[in-house]
Amino acid sequence: MGQAFFSLSVAGNGTLIYGSYLSDSEDIPAAAGRVALFDTLAALLAAMVIIPAMATTGARLNQGGPGLMFIYLPALFKSMPGGYLIAIIFFVAVFFAGLSSLINLYEAPIATIQELFHLNRKISCGIIAVIALAISICIQGIVSDWMDILSIYICPLGAGLAGVMFFWVCGKKYVETQVNTGREKPFTNKFLPICKYIYCPICILVLILGIALGGIG
Repeated sequence: MGQAFFSLSVAGNGTLIYGSYLSDSEDIPAAAGRVALFDTLAALLAAMVIIPAMATTGARLNQGGPGLMFIYLPALFKSMPGGYLIAIIFFVAVFFAGLSSLINLYEAPIATIQELFHLNRKISCGIIAVIALAISICIQGIVSDWMDILSIYICPLGAGLAGVMFFWVCGKKYVETQVNTGREKPFTNKFLPICKYIYCPICILVLILGIALGGIG
């Protein structure tokens, strides 16, 4: 569940940034369904490849994060025919995946700097880059633990708060107007009670379970 919250950017800048560039003709429920479907398929396919690959290298199957990407996978590539070429392709793909993620993660603070201080985009990007570099240096020793905290605790909490705001505070009329923008026919009227009474509690439940399991660990 933590991976789903994190990869779908349910409580992150991705939903805000990419959503802000959508036209009014975009069918948001259909687009959201496609994103969730293909993200889940990608995660399942990756698991089917990575977990057996980890087993062949003698890695612990609960090992993840930087150790998986920079220790166990390179060892696997080294043992494969043509592994050096595969490793190059893999890490180039990882680089562009990280770069594309940075664009949406940093767009919100960059836009905020531009609006608050009336600076141009280059200067705003430079300021955020310096701040991000300083923070990354400070947390490099705990980055794996920090990502667990982000995906297990912060994302469900943010998603729950966003759900409460959208489905409980904004009101039925506003929610239905936003969801049906760009659709040829109205979306099912069952989504509001489902999101209001099932989705929001699930977010809070995931957060509670994360805290409980983290405490047990």
